Amino acid sequence: MWTWAPRPSFTCSSTIWPGGASESWSFPRKWSSWSACASGSMSWLRAKLLANSQATKSARKPSCVSPSPSAGKPHDGCSKKSSVLLHRVLGQSTLLFFIVMLVAAHFLSDRFFTPDNITNILRQSVPLGIVSIGLLFVILTAGIDLAVGSLMALVSVVVALCLPGLGLVGAVVVALAVGVGAGLVSGSLVALFGIAPFIATLAIMTIARGLALILSRGQPVFIDNETFMAVGSSALLGIPTLFYVLVGVTVLAALLARKTVFGRLVVAVGSNEVATRFAGISIARIKIAVYGLSGLTCAIAGILSATRTGVGSPILALGFELDAIAAVVVGGASLAGGRGTVLNTLIGALILSIISNLMNLMDIPGYHQQVVKGVIIVLAVVLESAKRRLSAA
Repeated sequence: MWTWAPRPSFTCSSTIWPGGASESWSFPRKWSSWSACASGSMSWLRAKLLANSQATKSARKPSCVSPSPSAGKPHDGCSKKSSVLLHRVLGQSTLLFFIVMLVAAHFLSDRFFTPDNITNILRQSVPLGIVSIGLLFVILTAGIDLAVGSLMALVSVVVALCLPGLGLVGAVVVALAVGVGAGLVSGSLVALFGIAPFIATLAIMTIARGLALILSRGQPVFIDNETFMAVGSSALLGIPTLFYVLVGVTVLAALLARKTVFGRLVVAVGSNEVATRFAGISIARIKIAVYGLSGLTCAIAGILSATRTGVGSPILALGFELDAIAAVVVGGASLAGGRGTVLNTLIGALILSIISNLMNLMDIPGYHQQVVKGVIIVLAVVLESAKRRLSAA
């Protein structure tokens, strides 16, 4: 025999539904009461969702004046746009500086844009441009090479002494070997013996200058080879032949830096040497190679300088390391390593050549020019520091 238990009662109370009312019923359900309770709950839910949606939209909307109190973390859209614009401008600072220098030179000297003076600037910028490009690879690894000027002098003396006995090709090969060898020695001192780049290259600088003075007996070695001299004095389409050599070196160096594994490893060493070492890369080989490359560019610059002047001089390129470092830094490279481009380094060398030429046209003494170059280095380093802080922000 079946027995029926009491029917359970259900309560719609304010703990679940808003409105503060509580109602109980028994089966069969009171549909009108359930309907009223559910309608009230849905109205409350819709209102809550609408409020949350409005708060989210308010939080996402950037404000140029003041952030909304309900927006959570403030987000300044105008400041972000200004930061991006400033970063782009600073990224093109080398090119902008170059254009500003050309405009300033036009107003400061009416002789600047004459054909003869432009040819002179292009010819004078060749040694600085080539050496600066080689130095860039060293600086990309967070190193420095102070021996560039002394190596140029030594190579110019060597090629002048070897031309009579070995001929043009033999003398050039020996001179290039001297430059590369000196660079490899510098790199070995830094990478294998752990000597600071400043100290190692300072020692090589002193040795190279001393050898140049010993081999030449302190006197310029005159060159008597018409073919050799023709390279420094000839021109093609009104542009000095030497400048074509600079363009060729720039193209090859840019390809080496951007399209080869070696170029990427050079940047990696300068960016994070510890991580590169843990990746199984030989840091010593990379550093020795970049110093050897710097020695090669110094040798090329020394040979080309000898073709232009007609002598191998033991006092060639005194203080040239300052100019080369300035060109690299003005080109936007970081002395801390890991950042810099070949093209911007070339532009930096042209800027330095324009400044020197302009000061000569304005009859500014040479010792004043050294002060100006020092100030330029300081400004370039400050600008690079500002770019680095902006990138980190």
